[in-house]
Amino acid sequence: MPDPRPDTRPDTASENETAVAERHTAGAFDIRNVIGGLLAAYGVVLVLMGLLGSTAETKTGGINANLWAGVVLLVVGGAFILWATTRPIVVPDDVPEVVDDPTRPAPRKRRRSAR
Repeated sequence: MPDPRPDTRPDTASENETAVAERHTAGAFDIRNVIGGLLAAYGVVLVLMGLLGSTAETKTGGINANLWAGVVLLVVGGAFILWATTRPIVVPDDVPEVVDDPTRPAPRKRRRSAR
C-alpha cells in the first residue's frame, strides 16, 4: 500500500535552480562589459583602418600596425566580455541602508568671487 502522506522532503535540486535563477547580477553595469565594449569598438575601427586605409608601412618597418593593434584590441575586448559573462558579479540582496552621520557638518557653499 502506498504512503497516503504527501512527500514533505525538500527538493534540493529545484531549490538550487530557483536560487540561481533569482540571483541578481551587475549585467551591463559591470565595468568589464564597459571596458570590453570600448576596446572592441576601437579594435573594429583599427582593423577597418588597417584593411581599408593607408598602411604606412615605411613608418612601421613593414608591419601594418593598425591591423595588428586592432586584432589585439578585439581579442582583449572579447576576453573582457567573456570574463564578465562566465563569472558575473552577483549583487547581494541584503545590502544595509546607508545612513548619513548627523554629526558631520554639511559641505559649505563656495562664495562667488566678484569679477
